Amino acid sequence: MKEESRTRTPIIGFAHIGYLPRGRVVGISKLARVVDAYAKRLQIQERLTAQIADVIESVLQPQGVAVVIKATHACITTRGVHKHGVEMVTSRILGCFRDNPASRQEFLVGLNL
Repeated sequence: MKEESRTRTPIIGFAHIGYLPRGRVVGISKLARVVDAYAKRLQIQERLTAQIADVIESVLQPQGVAVVIKATHACITTRGVHKHGVEMVTSRILGCFRDNPASRQEFLVGLNL
């Protein structure tokens, strides 16, 4: 099935990012800029989550990257089914966060989702 951006309504939520540096460390403002750069595009949440994780992995080459996005989609609150309070959570877990259950658990527990 072809992945498409089906709607032009906003996705409003939070991006949670964790990475375990191998050497290079960046400030939180750089991570926020990565999120903003991809979020400004006509986008679906699943692709947005993957793109953020993939670029952090390729540029910083950390031991692991974890990205979780929790968001409300305006298309579900303003059109169609008109459901409020519905949130979607997507994640991309790479490296040690994927391979090491303790590292993954530490990251996910800190999110309080």
